[in-house]
Amino acid sequence: MSLFTFLEITATISGIICVFLQTRERIEAWAFGILSVGISAWIFYHSRLYSDLVLHIIYIFLNIFGWYNWSRKSTDTAPSPILQLSKKDFLAYAGLILGMTAVIGWLMEKYTDADLSYFDAFTTSGSLVAQFLLAKKFLENWLVWIVVDLVAIPVYLYKGLYYFSFLFFVYLIICIYGYLSWRRELKVRLTIQATVKPNI
Repeated sequence: MSLFTFLEITATISGIICVFLQTRERIEAWAFGILSVGISAWIFYHSRLYSDLVLHIIYIFLNIFGWYNWSRKSTDTAPSPILQLSKKDFLAYAGLILGMTAVIGWLMEKYTDADLSYFDAFTTSGSLVAQFLLAKKFLENWLVWIVVDLVAIPVYLYKGLYYFSFLFFVYLIICIYGYLSWRRELKVRLTIQATVKPNI
């Protein structure tokens, strides 16, 4: 087995572990995330895939930010809670993704020989926003990841990248589980808060 193949496998496995642990709200998820995106950045650099390289360098900082944010306590003992976007904020982030997609897609279409420019731009834009929302611990991060995965899977199939397509299918299943798990926990917390709220 070549070093390149070993690193690809390591990045893939650590990425899957990272996402699964994030669904369980485990702080160590971010360590696996940094390992995965750090190795991926090295691979993309040596593969001369510079757009992916830049994206994964940004991921490194977002993972560090996520680790810091999740480490903060809402009380002396409780971890940072799951949050929920307002409809207005959700629409604002959706608009941000579409705006970034339009700009990045246009730049790739005009100045590069990129294939499926706007689909590629959408998965990049959506991934960045989803990673930020995940770092901030907003429930809706999983919805964005689900949409990104649903777009990425057929793109990779079209390009003949069957391994990546399978990987993103695994991510899709984990993200659906993450959304349902976080939503259930958020409902429990809100119900408890409503129950103990003193009557005025």
